Amino acid sequence: MTEQQRLSFKEMCEKFDVTPRTLRYYEYIELLQPEKEGRSRFYTPREVARMVLIKRGRRFGFSLEEIRQWLMIYEEKGTHAQMEAWVDLATRQLDVLAEQRQQLDASISELEELRDKVAGSL
Repeated sequence: MTEQQRLSFKEMCEKFDVTPRTLRYYEYIELLQPEKEGRSRFYTPREVARMVLIKRGRRFGFSLEEIRQWLMIYEEKGTHAQMEAWVDLATRQLDVLAEQRQQLDASISELEELRDKVAGSL
C-alpha cells in the first residue's frame, strides 16, 4: 500500500471532522484498526470506508455498539449476512424515529397552544 492511499491520524480527523479523542475512542472500542508504525497511526481505504459507515450510522441514531456489531458481521459472515442485519437494524431504528417524531409533534402543538394562550392574554 502506498503512502498516498493511507491517511495520517491528523488527516483522518480533518476528513471526518472528528476530534483526536473520538478517533482514539473508535480505535479503543475496535470500530477502527489503523496500521501502526511506531507511534504513528495510518488509516487505509478500509478504515476510511468503515468511518463513513460509522458517521452515517451515528447520523441515523444507531449506538456505537450497534455499529460495532454490524461491522463485525461483515468480518465474520460476509456481505449478505451484514445486509440482512442492516435491514433489521434499519427497521427498528425507523420505528424509534417515528415514535420520536410523534412525541416532537405533540410537544410542538402543546407549546404553540401555550404560547398562543399567553400571547392572547397580553
